[in-house]
Amino acid sequence: MDPLVTVSGPAAPLMAANVNTDVIVRIERLSDYDRDALAPFAFEAWRFDADGNEVPDFVLNRDPWRSAPILLAGPNFGCGEPREGAVWALNCLGVRVVIAPSFGEIFRNNCFQNGTLPIVLPEDTVTAFAEIARLQPDAPFSVDLDRGVVIPPNGEPVPFEIDALRREGLMKGLDDLGLTAERTAEINAWQGRDRQDRPWIWPTGGETNG
Repeated sequence: MDPLVTVSGPAAPLMAANVNTDVIVRIERLSDYDRDALAPFAFEAWRFDADGNEVPDFVLNRDPWRSAPILLAGPNFGCGEPREGAVWALNCLGVRVVIAPSFGEIFRNNCFQNGTLPIVLPEDTVTAFAEIARLQPDAPFSVDLDRGVVIPPNGEPVPFEIDALRREGLMKGLDDLGLTAERTAEINAWQGRDRQDRPWIWPTGGETNG
């Protein structure tokens, strides 16, 4: 996945609460289309009417937010079914950062595994960001993962918390398996020592994993 260090651009205010993964992408789209072809189906029930025409008032159908890399969301974003494809659909729209007061926990974990940064901030902070975005739609927000801050237009940096290993994975473009593979030498060294210390738990004749 693409490394994420800094992200800058418009922030789309989609402040509805309890947006579930079925709203983000319907399950049948995931069986019919590849993960890189989901852009037309992200939020499709909200983006398009029954005839397939864009709903003009929906935030992601309006410039400059239709290509915004940052999404501002309401509480419990990504709740519902544990659907990794919901993150894929957001990625296809160009979203790399979602800022919300809270997330569905499985959705949040899926974000980290797919190069998307979920930031938890107090609801009043996210609401204030959304108001700024509506008043200054072309003014960019910036997210600096290395510093752990969100920088609103003409505002002071707002810090956010993130687990150090999650930060490392996003900045290197690695999921959990990729981070583990980086430590193959350490793993092999530990296995070698453990084979000597506790040979009875290892299969006879086995070698360390490479």
